Amino acid sequence: MIAIIDYDAGNLKSVEKALLYLGEECVVTRDRNELLKADKVILPGVGAFGDAMEKLNKFGLVEGIHEMNKFGLVPVIRELTEKGTPFLGICLGLQLLFESSDETPGVEGLGILKGKIVKIPSAPGLKIPHMGWNSIKIKDGSRLFKGVSDNSYVYFVHSYYLQAENENDVAATTDYITHIHASVEHGNIFACQFHPEKSGDVGLQILKNFCEL
Repeated sequence: MIAIIDYDAGNLKSVEKALLYLGEECVVTRDRNELLKADKVILPGVGAFGDAMEKLNKFGLVEGIHEMNKFGLVPVIRELTEKGTPFLGICLGLQLLFESSDETPGVEGLGILKGKIVKIPSAPGLKIPHMGWNSIKIKDGSRLFKGVSDNSYVYFVHSYYLQAENENDVAATTDYITHIHASVEHGNIFACQFHPEKSGDVGLQILKNFCEL
C-alpha cells in the first residue's frame, strides 16, 4: 500500500491517478496510523512553501489537544523517514524536505535533508515560473531513474529551486537560467522538483521505480 499525504496539496488526484494506472494500491490520507503502516509514502505539493508548512502543522492534529500537539503531520513525516519507509517528495514536496525557502523567509521547512530553496533568477526572454518540459542529466546508479535515458524530458512548474548542501544526494539536474538540482536520493528518501505524474512515460517509469523499491 502506498499512502499519499493529504494536506490539500493540489496535485493529490493526479498522483493517485498515475499510481492506479500502474496498478498500485494507494490511499490518500492524513491519518497517522494509515501513514505509518504504509509500505511507501508520497508527499505531493503545489503552491507556496509557507502555506504548505502551515497545513502540515495543522492537519493530523488530535482533536481537543491542539495546543499540546501543534505540529500535526510533521512528526509523522519525521517518523516515517527515520524508520526507513521509502518516501517520495514531488515538486513542493521536495522543497518542504529541506530547511528553508526564500519564498517565505523565517518559515522552517521539515529540515530532513540539508539545503535551501532559492528563487530562480530573472533573465531576458525567459519566463518565471519555469513551466514546461526540460531535459535532465541523470546521475549513474540512481535507483529512481533506473531504465530512464539520460537527457529525458520531464515536466516542471516552479519559481524556486533546490540548492542541495550535499552534492552526493543529487540524482538529477537540469538547467533553466541557472543550474537546478532536479532530484535527490538520500537513503530511503527520494524527491523530484518536476512532476513525474505529468511527465508521460518517463514519469510513469520513475513512479514505477519508486513503487518497486
